[in-house]
Amino acid sequence: MLLSQLEVLKTLYYNKGYSIHDISMVTGRSIPFTTKAISELLEMGFIKEDGLRISSGGRKPATYSLSANTGFIVSVAIDQFKTRVVIADLGTGFIGETQELEINIHQKHDAIFDLVDFINQTITASGRPKERFLAIGITMPGFIDAFKGNNLLFVKSPQGTFVDFIAEKTGLPVFIENDSTAIALAEQKFGLPIAKNDSMIINLGWGIGLGMIVNQKVFKGHSGFAGEFSHLALYKNGKLCSCGKHGCLETEASLLAIEAKAIDGLKAGEVSHLSNYEHITADDIINEAIKGDAYAIKIISECAYYIGQGLAILIHLMNPESIILSGKGSVIGKIWLAPIQQAIHQHCIPHLTTYTTLAVSELGDKAQLLGGLAIVVENLDKIKDKISAWLTVQHQNHN
Repeated sequence: MLLSQLEVLKTLYYNKGYSIHDISMVTGRSIPFTTKAISELLEMGFIKEDGLRISSGGRKPATYSLSANTGFIVSVAIDQFKTRVVIADLGTGFIGETQELEINIHQKHDAIFDLVDFINQTITASGRPKERFLAIGITMPGFIDAFKGNNLLFVKSPQGTFVDFIAEKTGLPVFIENDSTAIALAEQKFGLPIAKNDSMIINLGWGIGLGMIVNQKVFKGHSGFAGEFSHLALYKNGKLCSCGKHGCLETEASLLAIEAKAIDGLKAGEVSHLSNYEHITADDIINEAIKGDAYAIKIISECAYYIGQGLAILIHLMNPESIILSGKGSVIGKIWLAPIQQAIHQHCIPHLTTYTTLAVSELGDKAQLLGGLAIVVENLDKIKDKISAWLTVQHQNHN
């Protein structure tokens, strides 16, 4: 019955307070099959009954959720300059503070050793029993071969694959995914309802990433590398991109571009609260824009227009139901929307824009961390032996 138990666990992870009928509909399993799995998990203490749902007539159905403090996942969100690690309880979400490590993955060739130490320290500091940790979900930029467990651009392993090395040093199964793909999964599972079906998820970060939801599934392309939105060659500006080409969208619209433009503008005499900072970072620009600094808003609006030009291409190609602005830069909120909409209306066939909704994520900079959790949950069937042993221990502890 392990398969049915995993299906119930996955369903309740994403949908708290579901009834047996709800779970049966999601999993496609019969009511008797689902009822048996629910009974087994209740006996083990891994799920709990929440109470009875309000009903307009007939018998009120019982609803269920995952129990707290039974299982934990580690989410590791890596960007070009910072790594964040958080531990999540399957039943309640994030526990404790998100831990941060400043590390430049472009320059530090032995970053994997720092990464292992940081993960192990975070697990130990949590005070949770190691045997209750299920797996680690790692999300990061670059060309990710999730099947083999390697990043083809950043953070090389000294032996074996990236995933195997981390797993050996931490003692836990490890799953890896591209950051923008993971953010798309997070938006589909935890975000706005319009992100569930046919949606383009834009990762506003040091690059401009893209995760795609097509027919309710994450789309990664033939080789798993779809979504390199950042490297659309749109401009003849002579600016060198991180990919080695010139004129990519990233050179005009990423957080790196926003930093560079802010610094150049202040040197040219622009007036802004940003001049009070000794070293200007993207976070500083974002914070000042949120406070209303006119120059910070101007820079972001210019970059937003460029993003809108790129989105017009996506709309022509994919005809998405929605475009969700997510990732680190999305915390700026509605400042993005007007210039992006302007560019879309100027560069896109009007009939197509009628059927695409543009929105800002409600997950903010937590989206990547949530994506790390989701990729573990999506792969529970790949660690069935560990799950089976874990369920057995949970059963013994509950009794």
